[in-house]
Amino acid sequence: MIVVMEPGASEAQIERVSEYLVKHGFKINLNRGDVLTVIAAIGDKRLINPHSISSLEGVHDVKLIQEPYKMASKNAKDKDTIIEFKNGVKIGGDAKPVLMVGPCSVEKDYEGLLKVAIAAKEMGCQFLRGGAFKPRTSPYDFQGLEEKGLQYLAKASKETGLLVVTEVMDTLDIPLISKYADILQVGARNMQNFKLLKALGKIKKPVMLKRGPAATIKEFLLAAEHIMYNGNQNVILCERGIKSIDSDFTRNTLDIAAIPIIRKYSHLPIVVDPSHGTGRRYLIEPMGKAALIAGAHGLMFEVHHDPDNASSDGAQSLSIEQFREVAKSFNKLIGRIDYDNRNSKN
Repeated sequence: MIVVMEPGASEAQIERVSEYLVKHGFKINLNRGDVLTVIAAIGDKRLINPHSISSLEGVHDVKLIQEPYKMASKNAKDKDTIIEFKNGVKIGGDAKPVLMVGPCSVEKDYEGLLKVAIAAKEMGCQFLRGGAFKPRTSPYDFQGLEEKGLQYLAKASKETGLLVVTEVMDTLDIPLISKYADILQVGARNMQNFKLLKALGKIKKPVMLKRGPAATIKEFLLAAEHIMYNGNQNVILCERGIKSIDSDFTRNTLDIAAIPIIRKYSHLPIVVDPSHGTGRRYLIEPMGKAALIAGAHGLMFEVHHDPDNASSDGAQSLSIEQFREVAKSFNKLIGRIDYDNRNSKN
C-alpha cells in the first residue's frame, strides 16, 4: 500500500507511521518529495486495516496498489527515478538520453578497446560497456578475461572519463566487479536468478537489469522488485528483445512497445539494446531511433574495433567508422550535439 503524508507532516509523525507499519509486518520505503512524503509499505494488506492508518496524525491518504510490483510501480513514487553518477551524468526522468557503447567482450587487445573508448568519448557517449565475464551457450566459446578484463575497462575509463558498465553473473563476483564498475549489469539469462538479484539489492551501486528472452513485462518489473525490496533503489531496466517465431532476419524481436508501457506503469528508467534486440548491425540505427522516439532513457549497443574478427557477437557490432555515423544521428535526435552548427564554426 501507499501512505501519502500531509504536506506539513512532521518528522515525528512520519516516524510514527513508519513504526506502526513495521510493527504490523510491513517493509517500508520512504520517498521524500518537494511537497509530500510518500511511504511505500510492502506486505500482506490483510494484516492491517487501512482505516487505522488513515486515522494516524499526519496521514493524508492511503492507497492500495493492485500491481504485484509495489516498489517499482508508478504509484509508489510521485516522480520518476533519476540516477546520478559521480561525474554528473544522469539517467531517467527528463534527463537527456545516454549512450553506452563498447564491445560485447573485453578481449586481449587493450589498444582495440581504447580506440573504441576514445571514439565513444569524442562522439559524446557517457558509458563504456564490455563483458569481462561472459555467459556463453557453448563451453567452447570465449568466456571473457575476468579480472584482467575489468582492469582493461577501468584503465580505458581513466583515460577517457567514461563510466563503466559490465555484467555480473555470480554473487561471489559482486565485490570484485563493484571495485571497477559504475553499473553492474544483470544479463537476460539471469533476470530471474533471485539469489543474485537479492545480493545486488544489498549494494549501493546502480544495477542494470536486462529483460529475459521469454519474460513478460510484469515478470520483468517483478525481477526489478526483488532488487528494490532488498534495499537498492537504483535500478535501470534494459529492453533487449524477446524470442519470437521469426528468427530468419533478426536474433530477437525488439519490443519497442515495452518502453512507453514501462514509463506509464513504473518510475524506473529504461534503456534499450538494439544490438541484442536485433542481432544485425544494420538495424541498430533505425531501431535505436525508434527506441528514443518511444521514450527510452538511453541506448546500449555494441562497437568493436574489428567486428569481423570479434571473439563474440561480431555480426551485431558496429565498426568504429560505422559507429561515428550512427552516433551522429542519435545525437541529432537527442539534441545533445548540433553537428551542423559545430561544423560551420570550425
